[in-house]
Amino acid sequence: MKRIYKAIIVLVLLASFKVSAQQDAQYTQYMYNTISINPAYAGTRGTFSLVGLHRSQWVGLDGAPKTQTLGFHTPLGASQRVGLGVSIINDQIGPTSETYFDIDFSYTLQTSDEGRLSLGLKAGGHLLDVNFNELNQYTQNDLLLQSNIENKFSPNIGVGAYYYTDRFYLGISAPNLLETDHFDESSNSNNAASFIARERINYYLISGYIFELNDNLKFKPAVLGKMVSGAPLQVDLSANFLINEKLTLGAAWRWSAALSGMVGFQINDSWMIGFAYDRETTELGRTEFNDGSFEVFLRYELFKRQDKLISPRFF
Repeated sequence: MKRIYKAIIVLVLLASFKVSAQQDAQYTQYMYNTISINPAYAGTRGTFSLVGLHRSQWVGLDGAPKTQTLGFHTPLGASQRVGLGVSIINDQIGPTSETYFDIDFSYTLQTSDEGRLSLGLKAGGHLLDVNFNELNQYTQNDLLLQSNIENKFSPNIGVGAYYYTDRFYLGISAPNLLETDHFDESSNSNNAASFIARERINYYLISGYIFELNDNLKFKPAVLGKMVSGAPLQVDLSANFLINEKLTLGAAWRWSAALSGMVGFQINDSWMIGFAYDRETTELGRTEFNDGSFEVFLRYELFKRQDKLISPRFF
């Protein structure tokens, strides 16, 4: 019986780190939340930018992932070469909860009349909580399930590079370089620790280009690639249209996983709101218990310097 419970614990912890193709928190509207995956993005919009995002994944399934993100970034100094960002992410799945908190620094180099290269560093950590009381226990008072994991701290460092012009961007990053092991010290008789879950390094590549079709219509195809050891390569392809500098309509395809629709509206110079819906293309999407995934974000930009309001850029 203890082996059964131990297997349950292993599955729960592996799920909390989303080893199967989704270890870091997943976003459909990552293009509005780029700082969470690439620290070099900090300050590149030329203004103080605050973004809040909520994602409910696989709605209808008990214990499905839910993610909340709050972050800001801004350039510093007259030259605006240095960028600073702060982000907090809460990621929940089943009885597990992880809270990430990071500080991002970037430095931008002018590589040409139009091009800039930003180099970034991320530093912070995260707290892990696992509440075993939320599991269905077939045998009461099992010692393996008596001690919850509370606020277990793990440090984090990450790096990134981000090249951009008025119309094009390309970024590479690894937001967490430390592969933290999570141990079960009671798993063998000599009390030697053996890990039952490990946080893997996630490598990201993002790129996009703006086509100005006419004065009132702009088109942005974009790609995100994510690679992590032990999981299939994830590729997101998206296409967004910006109409009259106000309304954004788009669609995305996550390779062998999901189709998505996106809509965003620029309320005024400071406020923007957006919504996305994902529908799984796998067997999981065809179950009656899965109503898809929902995502909503709100962005506020405190001020804008007119010489930094780059049009037709919307990234």
